[in-house]
Amino acid sequence: MMQLASDILLWVSAIGCGLIAGLYFAFSTFIMTALDRLDREAGRAAMNAINSTILGSLFMPLFFGTTLASAVLALLAPFRWDEPGSMFMFAGGLVYVIGMFVITMVFNVPLNNELNRDPTSEDEAAAIWARYLKDWTFWNHLRTVASTIACGCFIAALLASRSSASLAM
Repeated sequence: MMQLASDILLWVSAIGCGLIAGLYFAFSTFIMTALDRLDREAGRAAMNAINSTILGSLFMPLFFGTTLASAVLALLAPFRWDEPGSMFMFAGGLVYVIGMFVITMVFNVPLNNELNRDPTSEDEAAAIWARYLKDWTFWNHLRTVASTIACGCFIAALLASRSSASLAM
């Protein structure tokens, strides 16, 4: 029963990490570049619209659900250290929770909040947008890499547990 629960969490985490990595990859590779090509106020308005829309979308259960599943896997792994794939399970959970969730909460969310507030001058608006494009995108690159690595770790954990199960037969 414990193996089934672990396998379900691994599948949920692998798929969730893959979906989130793909979204972050899109932002890192072309969405932010496209927003930068717009007039500053249009780019800012578009990003603020994206940020407010995402909060009420299916992204949020995926975001928090994948984080929770990944954290559970990282916490369970040391208790299963002698089982195949447990190191991948631990690494995937740790990389995802720190490299995606913590970075999002500590860096990307505060930058989103700053972008959403009304600047007091045109110079301040220009500085906020320039800083946002540079800093938010940098942190998003790290979230993309972390989500991708975690996805790979969870897949490796699944493969390791399947390989050992087939050898036992």
